[in-house]
Amino acid sequence: MNPLVRRIAVLSLVGAALATAVTGTGTGMGTLVGGSGAALAATTTPGPASASPRPPLDPAALQAALRVRPDDHAAGAIALVAEPGQVWRGSSGDTVTGKRIPDNSHFHIGSISKTFESTVVLQLAAEGRIDLNRPIQHYLPGLLPDTFQPITVRQLLNFTSGLPDVLEGAPPQSTDEQIAHRYDYQTFDQIIQETLRPADRPRPGPRFAPGTKQEYNSLGFRIAGKLIERITGHSFKNEVTARILRPLRLDRTSVPQDDPEMPRPYLHGYLINSAGEPVDVSEQGGDPSNMISTPADLDRFITALFQGRLLPTAQLEEMFTLPRNEDDKVVPYADASNCLSPDGKPGPACFGLGLMSVPLPDGTVLWGKTGHDYGYANGMFATRDLSLRGVYSISTTSSDNGRPNPISDRLLLAAVAPTSK
Repeated sequence: MNPLVRRIAVLSLVGAALATAVTGTGTGMGTLVGGSGAALAATTTPGPASASPRPPLDPAALQAALRVRPDDHAAGAIALVAEPGQVWRGSSGDTVTGKRIPDNSHFHIGSISKTFESTVVLQLAAEGRIDLNRPIQHYLPGLLPDTFQPITVRQLLNFTSGLPDVLEGAPPQSTDEQIAHRYDYQTFDQIIQETLRPADRPRPGPRFAPGTKQEYNSLGFRIAGKLIERITGHSFKNEVTARILRPLRLDRTSVPQDDPEMPRPYLHGYLINSAGEPVDVSEQGGDPSNMISTPADLDRFITALFQGRLLPTAQLEEMFTLPRNEDDKVVPYADASNCLSPDGKPGPACFGLGLMSVPLPDGTVLWGKTGHDYGYANGMFATRDLSLRGVYSISTTSSDNGRPNPISDRLLLAAVAPTSK
């Protein structure tokens, strides 16, 4: 689920990777903006000074990281990496079309929308309209079958609900089926009911008692989306737009609902069909929480969020708080898909409310979120003091977006341990 994280424990062992010769495909470009340039002013507001000063960004290493290699399962990539005083933007070429990809192209952000959604719920909590400690059954009675214990709103957002995941138990779709059904659109209610009360298979039960473990789960956020709409009386789209997009002037970010058209320019996402041919799946359906954005807009969003411009201090701290049990110990993560310990085994929980923590070998901790949609694998991360920020989107050619992606690994290495001179 999180390609940036799966090999994070061995980053210190592969730091020499950037010194290896890169065989690139397609045309690449990169732009470094510093000083008082207009582009810098538009996306950067320096946070508190970092405890240990970082080396300057290395444009050559960053650009090399984006060049598509044969084993990347990708057609192209765009990225933004920033430190106080400088912002680097880069892109590769599209290996399918042979054209250069504009470095601020639009893309489907996938589960990065969970960070936006968590922000809205926490705003409603700050307004006294939602109590994070109250069960979701209080706000949405009858939504969950009686087999589920009370699940608090906080447990929905920090992945400790024990709920089954979206459409758990349904037969997996082939890539050709995913391509054929890419325009399908489902409401929150349809997803929730088809998961918890399916007509063609046994109903799934709880995976564990709420609050005892952490396990990545998207159903909880579909329920949280329905909660937002129930409490406010407005659509998810309207609330995100009014509370986040409009105040921050995120003019290139949208909640398209059931409109599949992509704003231009955009990063093309692909799936490879059974004939071995790439099919453009950039236009797709999804659900009401699907969002489209750009690297610059996501950088502006995470910067404003961490600066406290969207949430009061108490609610912002919830996003950086890992769930603990009655003994005040961080709860364990349920499997080896995320939150790995250095030996590659499941470690303690690494998700707060809508954000995940990624420890680096030098002791730095990145906070952010990855996200996937058909044809896209993305990430948005920053240190809490904003001394390092990064956003990327990879145009994938695989339906298995959960695999570790070499491009995101290389990009992270280039950002935290630049080696070119």
